[in-house]
Amino acid sequence: MSNIKDVTIIGGGPAGLYASFYAGLRGLSVRIIEYNQQLGGKLNLYPEKIVWDIGAMPAKPAAYIMEDLIKQGMTFYPEVKLNEKVLNIKKCTDHFEVETNATTYLSRTVILAIGSGIINPVKLEIKDAERFEINNLHYVVRSLQRFKGKRVLISGGGNTAVDWARDIAPYAASVHIICRKEDFKGHEEMVRKLDDLRVVKLTNQWIESFNAEDDYITSAIIKRSDHSTHTLDVDEVIINHGFHMDSELLDKSDIQLNRIDNFYVAGNADGSTNIEGVYAIGDILKHDAKVNLIAGCFHDAAIAINKIKSYLDPEAESYGIVSSHNPVFEEKNKIIKDTIMHHE
Repeated sequence: MSNIKDVTIIGGGPAGLYASFYAGLRGLSVRIIEYNQQLGGKLNLYPEKIVWDIGAMPAKPAAYIMEDLIKQGMTFYPEVKLNEKVLNIKKCTDHFEVETNATTYLSRTVILAIGSGIINPVKLEIKDAERFEINNLHYVVRSLQRFKGKRVLISGGGNTAVDWARDIAPYAASVHIICRKEDFKGHEEMVRKLDDLRVVKLTNQWIESFNAEDDYITSAIIKRSDHSTHTLDVDEVIINHGFHMDSELLDKSDIQLNRIDNFYVAGNADGSTNIEGVYAIGDILKHDAKVNLIAGCFHDAAIAINKIKSYLDPEAESYGIVSSHNPVFEEKNKIIKDTIMHHE
């Protein structure tokens, strides 16, 4: 069979990228299929958000982490297919057929690294709100500088909305964050820090409508739980009400995976699923020991790749050689050491 890969990774976010690197480390051929036009997954949604929770990596913007992850994921030259949507996965006798909107690929194993599915932000349910998206209604924060000196309203109570409020506050003239519920769901310490940054927190309230001039929002009509309203003058409005979880692939695929909450893949701690040869890693995977951190997806990827190596080659070592002893890196290590010595 021509161009069959040992592993086809569906999803080019942090989990898929690290799986690509580790698979190459173990001598496996890799293909990555990504629906979007760029790799990086959800990191593309908040490039300036500071990420703190990756071991041995100082806090830095998501864009820099994404750049490093992509560079690492390309170390062993995987085949990368962008702008392709996987429509079906079919299990054959000794391989899988992965069908996309463009063609069908052959693979000995498949890794699902699809996060929460195709990224579609939940839109604000206000009539004709989409007409403001070209100007000052946002579902993604791509640049903090845009909000310099502006009056900003953020709608959402989760971690991302709270993080955006924290990061934008030093730039903006004012920041209000509004939550329909009584309390914010974001991490307690991050919510507390909003007070230090003079972010105004509005709970039990929501956006009812906008006033606008020339498709540009000038103020928001805010409704309280007691049905009273007030008007807030704004320059920019950011909405973070979550994302639609596109489960079409899992729902309609020829292979039928065990699921949790009608979406997540019910798998094991080693990434294996009820379909032999199909593995899940990152946010799409659920099991009792699951850690939902970006650092956790790296762990998922390494363990799943080790299981795949054993599945494809029962005589292979169960685990990969640590990088300091791996002959694959001998030349690369020499270059890095020479560079360090040159700078000392």
